[in-house]
Amino acid sequence: MEKKLGFGLLWLGFIAYAFLLAPPDHPDTLALIQKLALGQWDGINAWVVTLFNLMGIWPFIYACVLFADGRGQKVRAWPFALLSFGIGAFGLLPYFALRESNPSFMGEKDRLIKLLDSRWLGILLTSAAIALIFYGFRFGNLVDFAQQWRTSRFIHVMGLDFCLLSLMFGWILGDDMSRRGLEDSQLFVLASTIPLFGPLVYLCIRPPILEPDTAEVQVGG
Repeated sequence: MEKKLGFGLLWLGFIAYAFLLAPPDHPDTLALIQKLALGQWDGINAWVVTLFNLMGIWPFIYACVLFADGRGQKVRAWPFALLSFGIGAFGLLPYFALRESNPSFMGEKDRLIKLLDSRWLGILLTSAAIALIFYGFRFGNLVDFAQQWRTSRFIHVMGLDFCLLSLMFGWILGDDMSRRGLEDSQLFVLASTIPLFGPLVYLCIRPPILEPDTAEVQVGG
């Protein structure tokens, strides 16, 4: 109950901060978002481009865990996972507040879960993240980015959203490791404490989910 209350309060607090305490919104924010979404990046700090696109990678990271986690939950995970593609942690926090611990996988993997369970998807996401970080270092201006983070609500909240998504991952990591028969405390610490690349490396190296028949064979064998 304390955990659910905590996530609920965090969700409400994040909303309140974003609209009441964050830096003021700029009149050109909508135009900036449109340019970022359409790939019209000329004149935009490369670190803003990098952050915006990394915020598109995070929902895939969470989807790789949440679609399996949603099996056996009273509340479906997929609506919240889909919402995260548009509003990040704002869409995921209600699910975290409503979900129960779920260390096992029920039923058989469908095509979508097989795709999200694939190490190749983790490798693809990791490669994209590395390319984006390189782009930021090669063409970006960190001093200008810091100034924009302090003065632009959109960039400010997006940066905080990135940090919050990094912190939240550990809360669902333990159950995902259990669904795969993993008992590695070092892997848990690395995947839950290293922002972005901890979860990405985990997706690249984790074994497949243990389906009921597989788990019974391993226990019996």
